[in-house]
Amino acid sequence: MTVVRNPIIPGCFPDPTICRVGEEYFLVTSTFEYQPGLPIQRSRDLVSWELIGHAIDRPGMLDMDGMASSSGLFAPTLRFHDGMFWLVCTLVDQQDASRGGNFLLTATDAAGPWSDPIWLEVDGIDPSIFFDDDGRIWMHGTRLASDPEWFHQTEVWLRELDRETMAFVGEEHILWHGAVIGAVWAEGPHLYKIDGTYYLLASEGGTEFHHALSVARADTVTGPYIGNKANPVLTHRQLGHGADLVGVGHADLVQAVDGSWWSVLLAMRPYGGYHYNLGREVFLVPVSWEEGWPVFAPGLGRVPREVDVPFASRQTLGVMQGAASGTIRSDDPRWTSLRVQPEQIAEREGDGWVMPLSPATLSDATVTAFLGVRQQHRDVDVVATLSCDLVEGEEIGLVVRQSELDHVRMSMSSSPTGIRIVATHRQAGVDARLGEIWLDGVVSDALELSVRAREQDYELSAARPGDESYVVAVADGRTLDSVATGGFLGVWFGVFGTSNGAPTQSRLRVQSFDYTPR
Repeated sequence: MTVVRNPIIPGCFPDPTICRVGEEYFLVTSTFEYQPGLPIQRSRDLVSWELIGHAIDRPGMLDMDGMASSSGLFAPTLRFHDGMFWLVCTLVDQQDASRGGNFLLTATDAAGPWSDPIWLEVDGIDPSIFFDDDGRIWMHGTRLASDPEWFHQTEVWLRELDRETMAFVGEEHILWHGAVIGAVWAEGPHLYKIDGTYYLLASEGGTEFHHALSVARADTVTGPYIGNKANPVLTHRQLGHGADLVGVGHADLVQAVDGSWWSVLLAMRPYGGYHYNLGREVFLVPVSWEEGWPVFAPGLGRVPREVDVPFASRQTLGVMQGAASGTIRSDDPRWTSLRVQPEQIAEREGDGWVMPLSPATLSDATVTAFLGVRQQHRDVDVVATLSCDLVEGEEIGLVVRQSELDHVRMSMSSSPTGIRIVATHRQAGVDARLGEIWLDGVVSDALELSVRAREQDYELSAARPGDESYVVAVADGRTLDSVATGGFLGVWFGVFGTSNGAPTQSRLRVQSFDYTPR
């Protein structure tokens, strides 16, 4: 018996979608304003996952400059058909509805390269794709209902896609408005054909506390779809805010090599009160079939914290797979930047980076000098060794980032009297100083900036390498998660450099970046 502890992929990897090709499984998640976008993860046992690439991984594929945080890449769907991977997704600009849209990517190798986006003439979000056994391709997705009966009622639409032209053909069909009257956002739809019956899996209630998973079935792909009398078939909303997992939903189904069925889905793990700084994470749930319907977590009815995966390759009890740990070198695929590829704003130098400072700041919804990784553990030490020949008005530093409106940054600047290190909490767009210290010397000498996260306390410190560390401030993490700030993301740790609007030739050297779970 091999028992794995959920989540199978910790940290902010929301909206999981999965498919199996032979004996391998491939999984993709949303990335919003971060690039590279749409990470491709591979496994042979649904337990141990390897990040093998990204679908959005080169300049020019998408224009995201100016998109505010929690805009960007929403809810992909990954499928494999006739020797090719198909990936559909939505690019959303929450401030400009005319920008973005639904697009399709293809690749013969999941690791890439992926095609340039093929834009689809359809509104809404959360597109999905279904290949019927008669050779027809059906696109489906979610949008606000054209004639709603209640606020934020949505509809799941379906339309055939011509493989040669990649254009829609035939009439559109409305399949579903959700299982519960009054429920908002019946989203993340996926179609399957199993033993001759068509199944529609969708989540409703919004991707927060009231998230719930529902299923319907039909004899033909266009419907009519009849909902399961047990709907919602999986949710944690009845458990209250004190549950160890909340927001369960946005699921996808996969059949394992041994014939068993499984679902990957998202949920959040609150701690320090009703806050989930790690964001929406990937969980694994066993699925059985009874009377022609899928049963999620049979006999339990909730997402288990431990799952028996009989075909897993090794004992993984208590191990969270896919997590960053130790020194994160410059060639590690977990590095992300804001709205453009990391290579567009920085160069690799050995195990570190050299990044020109940007006139833009972390408070601007644009391309800026930022490199970061997801927070994947409640208790973790992050240490960045930085140096830069700064001129007056310039800053470099370490940031605990939620968005341009909400983050805690520890910045270094030079003066004739030494190095000034300031911790600033930006909350709802307003800056407040948390603490300040001074060190002797100049910033061109290497300095270590660190964050010591223990539950919801984020202790920010500074030191010269090998010397005593000085605490600059302690930030309250409960102000940094999406419950407190809005949006869809967990917390990132990153480094940054800005000239605060002035022209600059300065370059930040990221000599090392360590992420050590405790």
